[in-house]
Amino acid sequence: MKKTIIEAIESYDTIFLYRHEKPDPDALGSQIGLALLITHNYPNKTVIAKGEMDDSFSFLVSEEAYRYRETEVQEDALVIVLDTANTERIDGDGWNSGKQLIKIDHHPEVEDYGDVMWVDTKASSTSEMILALAMEGKESKGWEWTTEAARLLYAGIVGDTGRFQFSNTTPTTLRLAAEALEYPFDTTELFTHFYENSEALIRLKGRVLLDFELTKNGLGIAYLTQQTLKEYGVTANESSAVVNAFANTEGLKAWVFFVEEEDGTYRVRLRSKGPVIHTIAEKHNGGGHPMAAGAKVKDEAEMKEIIRELNEKCAEVV
Repeated sequence: MKKTIIEAIESYDTIFLYRHEKPDPDALGSQIGLALLITHNYPNKTVIAKGEMDDSFSFLVSEEAYRYRETEVQEDALVIVLDTANTERIDGDGWNSGKQLIKIDHHPEVEDYGDVMWVDTKASSTSEMILALAMEGKESKGWEWTTEAARLLYAGIVGDTGRFQFSNTTPTTLRLAAEALEYPFDTTELFTHFYENSEALIRLKGRVLLDFELTKNGLGIAYLTQQTLKEYGVTANESSAVVNAFANTEGLKAWVFFVEEEDGTYRVRLRSKGPVIHTIAEKHNGGGHPMAAGAKVKDEAEMKEIIRELNEKCAEVV
């Protein structure tokens, strides 16, 4: 599969790279990391990254990386979609307008799309998969890596493995991360940016710790309304930093954050220590991993439905 993807990259002059909406470090790292690998090894190719930039990750990827994002996809172009299990979550239009479509992802399969689909659910992250692709390119095509590509792909792995603490960290994960560490980027600075929070976020975390609910089945529930977010001066995107605020609570099996958007809908962040939760997210316009997922809901009735489903899942786990 890696050879097939490299052959496709070599066959096209113009390549568009997509990832999922509301990106995390893995989505950004795999997308821009791959863009840098291609442009460094094939300087005559045009590579365009699509999607809206998230200011909270400006330390990882600058706005400059998306300077051509408004460019429309040409009919003779290659399109690669990274870290996105279903087409509804692809950030940006035109992903289905090219000549060939490749899907590279590590999430549980939600939707089959693409002429070529490389889905590896055993990989910790899509960034790990791109590092494996880069290793294949290095061995078979003489690809060279850049320090910035290595930094981005390492950051993507760090984000999806929780600093190598989650159960998705495998020997392969560590070997590929070690390959990235051969390049001289500052890991201390990277970790500082990852886990340093503003005073506003620290105070919001305190509010969450005071207000979250815990059911008898071990489900934690937290709500962040627009009023609360504005009171603390935190955006819906930035609030992701407090998703693990009460993760170490005794008896907690899974937890959910309902974060109100400006249009009155709710962004849903789900986490688990045991119950499989991505199947619930998939029923509510979302998806993700068995222990970490996201969804979108329209109203309080759907919020209550998610709470009911999660509570049942928690009750099944002793």
